[in-house]
Amino acid sequence: MSNLTDWLDQYADPAFVWFVKRLSGNDTLANGSHQAGPYMPKGFLFSAIPELYRPQAENPDVHFPLCVDSHNEERYVRAVWYNNKLRGGTRNEVRVTQLKGSSSALLAPENTGALCIFAFKIADFDSSTECHVWICCDGTEADIVEYRIGPVEPGKGTIWPSSHPILPGLFGGITGQAMNGRMNSNEIPSAWLEEFPSPKDIVAEAAKLRLSASLDADRRLLRRREREYALFLSIEEVMTLPKIRKGFETMEEFTSLAQEVLQRRKSRSGRSLELHARTIFIEEGLRENQAFAYNQESEPGCKPDFLFPSAEAYRTADFPSDRLRMLAVKTTCRDRWRQILQEADRIQYKHLLTLQEGISEKQFRAMKEAKVQLIVPSPLITKFPQDVRPHLQTLENFIVDIRELNRSSL
Repeated sequence: MSNLTDWLDQYADPAFVWFVKRLSGNDTLANGSHQAGPYMPKGFLFSAIPELYRPQAENPDVHFPLCVDSHNEERYVRAVWYNNKLRGGTRNEVRVTQLKGSSSALLAPENTGALCIFAFKIADFDSSTECHVWICCDGTEADIVEYRIGPVEPGKGTIWPSSHPILPGLFGGITGQAMNGRMNSNEIPSAWLEEFPSPKDIVAEAAKLRLSASLDADRRLLRRREREYALFLSIEEVMTLPKIRKGFETMEEFTSLAQEVLQRRKSRSGRSLELHARTIFIEEGLRENQAFAYNQESEPGCKPDFLFPSAEAYRTADFPSDRLRMLAVKTTCRDRWRQILQEADRIQYKHLLTLQEGISEKQFRAMKEAKVQLIVPSPLITKFPQDVRPHLQTLENFIVDIRELNRSSL
């Protein structure tokens, strides 16, 4: 089946459950990992494939057909629970293996960062498992999926029980570390229980709750963002669950709530990373409008996320262009990095901060040829290919460079 919309409609069925994620460098062959094969949460696969949950067995496995419908590919694969941690070892994870190497679209380095849907037919001990997969080929397809289920960020997968086809993603579980640190209603500021706070307010609260002054900028960014996401989900649950439990008198009420929730998730996802970066710049002694400008116009109709040292300096014709910097912020960059090439014409080399967990070497070469410098938080660098890692810049090092640039301008 070649049409994504038709595929989504076909598997939006109570007989199927979806796991949606962005393929990381550890999932594909991009970083040369010997654990190649997409990672999925144990709990999800134990529910989708009950036969896999056999803790008394060493590394239990289940074989089943897997069809990558987006690429017209069929495989008979193996889901295996590496469980030697139950016996004093270190591993306790589930992987889907026997995908036949780089000939599989799921392992192809070029699909690193792609949004991927795994639609499992819900099985029991009397029926067999099957899985249908769609790997989005570009940002347009990813947008179609996220329009239905909400944003899917690197390192966090969405579980969608399709028994709610009108509200995809609304009642589904969110997996990942952001589940740690969820707050009870009595811990949430009372004003936020009356009106949902803005993304800026939630980021500020996350910074206050986890100041983490001893952490470098890279780890502080990831820790804060994890906390902010958990805080967002806590507020959402406290404010939304009572409405769901109360029920709906009309379909319009039902769909209105769904759109409200999905739109709020998109708003949060769209601004979160840049707001965290702005907070960290200030904490690191960079004064806004003197050492950096946030969301200010460079050319008519063009607002880069960050300009250094200021928008005024950028617009001053005799200010040396080699002392100017631009930083774009995109949670994922696989399909969207070329957008920044149209920003800040005076700046030849563009900097791009991303949380995407790896890219292919081919993608990296294209960025390098376009004079784009990737900024990646240091804990994520191991998810990139070995040959790419030395060319990545951390957020901490970028801030050091900006400080030196400011000193040379004095």
